[in-house]
Amino acid sequence: MVDKLLSEACGEAAGYGQVFFCNSGAEANEAGIKLARKFGGRGKHVVVSALGSFHGRTLAALAATGQPEKHEPFAPMPEGFRHVVFNDIASLESALDETVTAVLLETIQGEGGVVPASVEYLQAARKMCTDRGILLMIDEVQTGFARTGEWFGFEHANIKPDVVMLAKAMGNGMPIGALWASQQVASVFKPGDHGSTYSGTALATAAARATMQLMIDMNAPEVVQQKSDELTAKLRTIGGVVDVRGRGLLLAAELKREFDAKKVASQLLELGLVVNGVTSHALRLAPPFNLSSEEIDEAVAIMKQVL
Repeated sequence: MVDKLLSEACGEAAGYGQVFFCNSGAEANEAGIKLARKFGGRGKHVVVSALGSFHGRTLAALAATGQPEKHEPFAPMPEGFRHVVFNDIASLESALDETVTAVLLETIQGEGGVVPASVEYLQAARKMCTDRGILLMIDEVQTGFARTGEWFGFEHANIKPDVVMLAKAMGNGMPIGALWASQQVASVFKPGDHGSTYSGTALATAAARATMQLMIDMNAPEVVQQKSDELTAKLRTIGGVVDVRGRGLLLAAELKREFDAKKVASQLLELGLVVNGVTSHALRLAPPFNLSSEEIDEAVAIMKQVL
């Protein structure tokens, strides 16, 4: 049942496909990388991703992650990965040669500072991949399931990816992830090519089914957008906040340069507000979809007190 719901959700936006269940976002990305390599074949195995990206802590997902400081303790990284400047169309185009099998992008770089991909960038990436026979893989681990105000972040750009990685909100706390791929791409996996001990386990998929059905019943994208508008407007009233960016309920509050975001996040936590310092001067906010106006007011009051 859950694979049907998920395939319908992705399918309506991206065309019908198949689903492989796993336990986490990193596993979803590992599976996607393996699928891309088999799709391309030897000599056409390079995966291009963006500087500032985050795709997981397993070895191939970490190699795809565009943060060299995270690579250093585990060097040398697996070969076959190339990083380009995020949101830079020319940088992406220059990296696409005959060795590239896939482009892997986030629609919002969460760990990179809550930086949205522009509509033009995602549309250009889709066209370049189509023209060259390259897969466009979208990592929706953090942005999927209405977090951005659409069911999936790629919908903001009106594009259709070939592969989508999912996790986090999918199980509402239950460990589960998924790799969705179009039928043509998914078909390159044959029995024995990939697997997972707990893939599709009944407990996790039951939790995912219940979570997805509740999101459908509550019209989660509409709820998220309403709460986003309210939260964004109220964050802008805080004196120490100079900008608010992001989409839906994945937002960053950019602070005045006099503030250290990590220190501020620690002070906020002491007062009961959970955020994180995602860059030196920006706080990431990713509240639950059922937050109330009163809770928004409480959070803003705590931030005003600290700043």
